[in-house]
Amino acid sequence: MRPLAANGYKGNPVKASGPAGLRTCEPGVSPSEIRACRQAEARDVTGERIKLYRGDALRVMRGLPSGTYDAVITDPPYAAGVSLSAKGASTASKYCENKRGNPLPDFEGDAMDQRTWTLFMTDVLRDARRLCVPGAVCAVFIDWRMLPSLTDAMQRAGWIWRGVAVWDKLASRPQKGRFRQQAEFLVWGSAGRLPVDRPVPVLPGVFHHVNVATGERLHQVQKPLELMREVVKICVPGGRVLDPFAGSGSTLLAAALEDLTADGIESSEAIARTAAERLGVTLQE
Repeated sequence: MRPLAANGYKGNPVKASGPAGLRTCEPGVSPSEIRACRQAEARDVTGERIKLYRGDALRVMRGLPSGTYDAVITDPPYAAGVSLSAKGASTASKYCENKRGNPLPDFEGDAMDQRTWTLFMTDVLRDARRLCVPGAVCAVFIDWRMLPSLTDAMQRAGWIWRGVAVWDKLASRPQKGRFRQQAEFLVWGSAGRLPVDRPVPVLPGVFHHVNVATGERLHQVQKPLELMREVVKICVPGGRVLDPFAGSGSTLLAAALEDLTADGIESSEAIARTAAERLGVTLQE
């Protein structure tokens, strides 16, 4: 066992030579030390950049002022499953490798059928559209099953649908005689006209990032931080990002690391408190 360091962590699982704004963990440390490292790096950069609300996304958004945000970047519940019984299964059984003994809490909103989910996302994206400035960008993750529904919801909510990017996870469970299901999708659009002279770089249409290792996750379907750091660059420099489904806070942390400010909303109390601890912020009830 490493001795307890003055900062509360065992030894020094952190080295300062990571990519811009990030420290990296030394190889060979335990999952708990990795999590401590990630929490430490988050507290270094978040400062006053992040707010995290605990509550229903629609209720919280209706209390926020219009014209506040430059981007909406989020990863909603996918409501995956072909049958009603499959949709109603625990999220751990649907999305996690260790289905029975998964220590992370299930998340809400994943048991809706396709029509109900489409109506729900239309409401969420309509409220998010009200909160944004003209020319803001909306980018929403989804899987192949609900991809058509999300493009409908985005347009019904008043956004101009502009395309679909791909997250290639580089690995998946092999299924003989079938194409690998190793991709998720990022549906994106804009709040009206999107000027070509925005000070935003050319971004990839395909992102190549391996999924977060099971032992490092704080959320069952946590997105890789490196992926989210690339995605948030669609926001104008110095802008403000809204994530109505904040989960473990990866979008918020990525925004802070890219010198943006960000507000997140999470309905699950347990998940919200984990995110607040990771980010080093006070949870807004």
